[in-house]
Amino acid sequence: MKKEERMSESRFYHIDVLGKLARVSTLEEVLSQSKAGGFVWLSFCEPTLEEISKLEKPLGLHPLSIEDCIDDIQIPKIDDFPGNTFILFNAFHYSNKKLAIEEVNLFIGKNFLVTIIRHVLSEKKLIESVEQIAANNIEKIKQGPAFLMHIFLDLIVDKKFETIEAMEDELDKAEDTMLSKPADFNLGDLQYLRRDLLSLRKSLFHEREIFVKICRKDSPFIPENAILDFRDIYDHLANFFELTETFREIVTSLMEMHLSLLNNQMAKAANQTNFIVRRLTLITTIFMPLTLLAGIGGMSEWSMMTNPENWKISYPLFIVGMILIGAANYFFLKRLEKKDRESEIK
Repeated sequence: MKKEERMSESRFYHIDVLGKLARVSTLEEVLSQSKAGGFVWLSFCEPTLEEISKLEKPLGLHPLSIEDCIDDIQIPKIDDFPGNTFILFNAFHYSNKKLAIEEVNLFIGKNFLVTIIRHVLSEKKLIESVEQIAANNIEKIKQGPAFLMHIFLDLIVDKKFETIEAMEDELDKAEDTMLSKPADFNLGDLQYLRRDLLSLRKSLFHEREIFVKICRKDSPFIPENAILDFRDIYDHLANFFELTETFREIVTSLMEMHLSLLNNQMAKAANQTNFIVRRLTLITTIFMPLTLLAGIGGMSEWSMMTNPENWKISYPLFIVGMILIGAANYFFLKRLEKKDRESEIK
């Protein structure tokens, strides 16, 4: 099945000195308004390289950072340039036991914020949420693009929490299934979950480093009065990172538990087999001498040895003798088993 092609969409906003957020129709118009005061927010969803390249000269974006916005295989990072700071972040989505890690790119400068979203589910809802929060926090937004970037990243981090909760539920279900119905447990699902946790840990590790640098005031475009807000996001990411470590340990414990349960089942089956073999051996051992007697002195041979006319006495005696021999074998074998058990206990 081919992947559905999605059309790119761009939204441009101007935030004036009073904190009022107004949408602008074209890129040229919003760039001209940025010179009148305040700052601009340029939001791109599924953009092409040509669309992003238009920002290189007006905003001073570095060509390598623009290429990073298009490349799919990237790790979260923060790069400082003379006119802006580039942040590559990740958004998480978890559904149908599959983890999707999608890329979000941000450029922040003195009077602009550029957000570039690629393949992120419900990106329109995300942008609309940022618009609504920004409209309700005019006093905060008018302080600069760093405060708007905080709102944007905070919403993405909240979605990460939903992913963490979903994976925790999967772990709980796996544990319950393993303990209640071991036969229905699928070790493959646990292995996939372990792989997703490794990907999650890798992303969170680098994202945590991004906020360490931000809180360290490495970027000149994030003022000191905004650092406290970004520290809150750092605390969330650090907590998520610790949770992924805990979940990985739980997955390892569940795998060991599953192996232990399989070993117990195999041991139980082996004990049952040994019990059956021991019982068959006991029956065989009892009937072996009786079979020998029946083979040597069969019906015709026995009547010949005792004369045919004495069969009423000889056959009952033969049967009684076989019963006595069988009983003697039974009690003798039981006595041997008792001695073996006592020696094992000692």
